Amino acid sequence: MLMPSIFIDGAAGTTGLEIRDRLAGRTDLTVVTLPEDRRKDPAARAEALNDADLVILCLPDEAARESLDLIRNERTRVVDASSAHRVAEGWTYGFPELEPDGAERIAAASRVSNPGCYPTGFLALVRPLVRAGLIPADHPLTVNAVSGYSGGGKSMIAEFEGADAPAWRGYAYSLAHKHVPEMTVHAGLSTPPLFAPSVANTYRGMVVEVPLALHALPLRPSLNAVRSVLAEAYDGCPLVAVAPAADLIAIEADAGTDRLTLRVCGNDGTGQARLVATLDNLGKGAGGAAVQNLNIMAGLDPLAGLIV
Repeated sequence: MLMPSIFIDGAAGTTGLEIRDRLAGRTDLTVVTLPEDRRKDPAARAEALNDADLVILCLPDEAARESLDLIRNERTRVVDASSAHRVAEGWTYGFPELEPDGAERIAAASRVSNPGCYPTGFLALVRPLVRAGLIPADHPLTVNAVSGYSGGGKSMIAEFEGADAPAWRGYAYSLAHKHVPEMTVHAGLSTPPLFAPSVANTYRGMVVEVPLALHALPLRPSLNAVRSVLAEAYDGCPLVAVAPAADLIAIEADAGTDRLTLRVCGNDGTGQARLVATLDNLGKGAGGAAVQNLNIMAGLDPLAGLIV
C-alpha cells in the first residue's frame, strides 16, 4: 500500500488526540481530516470512512458500531479503539506481542479491535503463563489495577481537575466490568478473573497487578520460572520489557511512552508472587496501541510515530 490514507473517526476525543499526535509530521501516510463544521455530518463522515484506506474508530461502543455500518466497501480496513468488538467473531485482537503469530494476524486482518488499557497489562502478565501451563485455565485470579484519570474521558478529566477532586477512587464493585470478558477470552481462561479497578489523581499512567499464590498452582513454579516464561514470550519485542523485581513501582513508570514493562516480584520462601505491569493508559493502553496496529496493517515500520 503506497501512502495509505488514514481517517480518525472521533479525532477530537482523548484517544483520538493521542493518535493525531503520533501521526503528526509523518511522511509515510496521509491523515484525512474533516472541517470542524462537517465533523458530525453523517454524509461527510460516511464519505471519509469509505474513501480512507484505514480507519481508526475512537468512539463510544454504540457510535463505533454505527460508524462501521457506514462503511459500504470491502477495501477500507478498520482499527476499533472502543470495546465494541474485542471478543466479537470476525475481529482480530490487536495485541501483536500477545501470541507468537499476533503481528502476522493483524497484518492480514481487515478488522482489528484495539485492546483495553487494563486488559493489556493483565493479558501481558497472564497469557504466557496460561499458554505454558503454569496457570491452569480454571485457576481463580485477581487483578488489581489503578489508572490515571485521563482514561475516563472528558467528564472524568473535568472531575479530577476540579476543586473537590478525590485522591483515589475505586469502582466496578458489582464485578461486572466490560473488560472482564476480554480478559477471560484472550488469556485463555475458563473462569473470569476478579477485577478490581480504580482511578488515581494523576493524569496518565497505569499499574496492573496480579497477585499469585505460586504454592497453590499445580506445578508450584518459582519466581524465576515465572520470570523466564515471560522473558521468553517477549524476547525481541521492542515495546514490552521484563524488568527486574522492585520494591517501589510508580504509576508514572511508563507514562508518556508507548512501552509496557512487566515485573515478577515476590518471595520464594512463602511461594507468593506479585506480577506487575506498568504502562501509559493513553499509550500502549490506547492511542499508541492503535498506531502500532495501523502501522502493521499498512506494512509500515511498526514503531513509526511511537514513543519508545
